[in-house]
Amino acid sequence: MTTTLVPYDEALTRYEPVLGIETHIELGTKSKMFCGCPTEFGAPPNTQVCPVCLGLPGSLPVTNKAAIEGIIKIGLALNCSIVEWCRFARKNYFYPDMPKNFQISQYDEPLCVDGHLDVEVDGETYRIEIERVHMEEDTGKSLHVGGATGRIQGADHSLVDYNRAGIPLVEIVTKPIVATGDKAPLVARAYATELRELVRALGVSDVRMEQGSMRCDVNVSLMPAGSSVWGTRSETKNVNSLRSVERSVRHEIERQAGVLDAGERVIQETRHFHEDTGTTTSGRSKEEAQDYRYFPEPDLVPMAPPREWVDELLTDRPELPAARRARVRAEWSLSDKELQDIVNAGALDLIEETVRAGAEASAARKWWMNELSRRATEQGVELSELPVTPADVVRVSALVAEGALNDKLARQVFDGVLAGEGTPDEVVEKRGLKIVSDEGELSSVIDEVIAGNPDIAEKIRGGKVAAAGALVGAVMKATRGQADAGRARELIIQKLTG
Repeated sequence: MTTTLVPYDEALTRYEPVLGIETHIELGTKSKMFCGCPTEFGAPPNTQVCPVCLGLPGSLPVTNKAAIEGIIKIGLALNCSIVEWCRFARKNYFYPDMPKNFQISQYDEPLCVDGHLDVEVDGETYRIEIERVHMEEDTGKSLHVGGATGRIQGADHSLVDYNRAGIPLVEIVTKPIVATGDKAPLVARAYATELRELVRALGVSDVRMEQGSMRCDVNVSLMPAGSSVWGTRSETKNVNSLRSVERSVRHEIERQAGVLDAGERVIQETRHFHEDTGTTTSGRSKEEAQDYRYFPEPDLVPMAPPREWVDELLTDRPELPAARRARVRAEWSLSDKELQDIVNAGALDLIEETVRAGAEASAARKWWMNELSRRATEQGVELSELPVTPADVVRVSALVAEGALNDKLARQVFDGVLAGEGTPDEVVEKRGLKIVSDEGELSSVIDEVIAGNPDIAEKIRGGKVAAAGALVGAVMKATRGQADAGRARELIIQKLTG
């Protein structure tokens, strides 16, 4: 049955959205959660496996201490309480990507509980309450071959890669997110964004959503406006981009409003989000906790993290994103929008490193946010993936400040650096890029330009000094951009009015 979508703004006049987000983050440990297999992304299928992560009889798991350290760091950064002791549980289900037919997870005794994360949307702060942060192992990865959608429906056959099975996985579960009104999709995206930046700052994961190291399951339900009775939720699984988090929430609000307006009931189910259409489709009915038949993992002893260890991790943690943003906003005199643009461009680390290396903050922002950000967009890569270093930007900024380069020549220097021609100084030397500083040479060029543009020269003599810009442009063209535009303007006006 096709559901008629209700326009978003109209849906919110009758219904209040309730959200819940479960985020899975793969930790960047060198080995898996319960065995010594490596965790390298992109390795040939089924080459990073052993009897433990394949669930072969007689194999026994051993907990990875580095993974426990990673989850404690995340829990502390989310203002959670770290429990005195916890234990693992078996989550039982049958699916090809889980060879043991159970997943080692945590159920009623998680490691981190009762936290929060503040996010900002349009100048308003929303506190997202965190119910729990728990540890589990990731599953394998299924590849469905022969279908049009890449999903199991319609596929000719399926393959399974168990390299991912057993990788340490942190699950972060929010409490119901309410009172967001028409900002619900933006709040969901802001939460996912802030969580990604926080985990990245901790250095425990690369949180690359396109590679699956951060995945969001987005729960949405609607309740009638003014009601306190929550509706039935749907869960959109494995949403793998920040934009898709926002779009999936918006679509589910429109879809569920259409279902309710038609007098039907929302089905509790998992759904799949489609990037190309921005819509969700039904997956399978959603299980309840009892369907997984949780029971304590008999092969692992309970964990009791020493308090001194937890305190040490708290003391030694790096500056968190919110504190960092407040600091650089004050130090660099940024508006909220300027700061957000820097964060969105992935330029904050690069600009800070450039400033630490000796550049002025304004110059560092200028080159990273304008010229280099444009180059990254053109090449379809992250800003940090460009073959330009903060040291390169420091040197180019210094050459401009010294008057050895102007902005046009500086852009040509970056052309050379990006093309692999060497350091900025080497590019300047190879390409002969330098400001024409010889007054006699510059004066001679200006005389030729004036002689070739008598009408413009006459206007300047008549007092229309603004017309000098055209002659400055001609001088810059004649010198291939290597003249000092300011000095050229001064000499032009001096020659014609002096």
